[in-house]
Amino acid sequence: MKKYIYTLTLKVRDYECDIQGVVNNSVYQNYLEHARHEFLESIGGNFKQLHEKGIDAMVSRIEIDYKTSLTSGDEFEVRVNIKREGLKLVFNEDIYRISDNKLCAKGKVFVISLINGKLTKGEIFDDLFKGYLN
Repeated sequence: MKKYIYTLTLKVRDYECDIQGVVNNSVYQNYLEHARHEFLESIGGNFKQLHEKGIDAMVSRIEIDYKTSLTSGDEFEVRVNIKREGLKLVFNEDIYRISDNKLCAKGKVFVISLINGKLTKGEIFDDLFKGYLN
């Protein structure tokens, strides 16, 4: 079984589903984003506080492979890993339905860092994520 550095448990809400009764594809991005924010807070970081210091992490690209649909009431986990690729941080985030451990979506989120509006490597994130970067 693959090891992850962080796991967030959530439950599908009715309003996240489309007319077909499955979670709308756009909602998966919200799940992935929420997991990244919760991960940062779990290690003592906060995007709002960083922004107030002129430090911003921004998504530059996202890829999602949809595997199995989640439906209303499903409990699921967003499982997170992170690595550095040049100037970008890459979050690999997998969503699993808890009831059967079925993979529902695989996300790959590319994040860039700006300091006072200028593109940087974002060394502050290397410090924050020390011990978590692959």
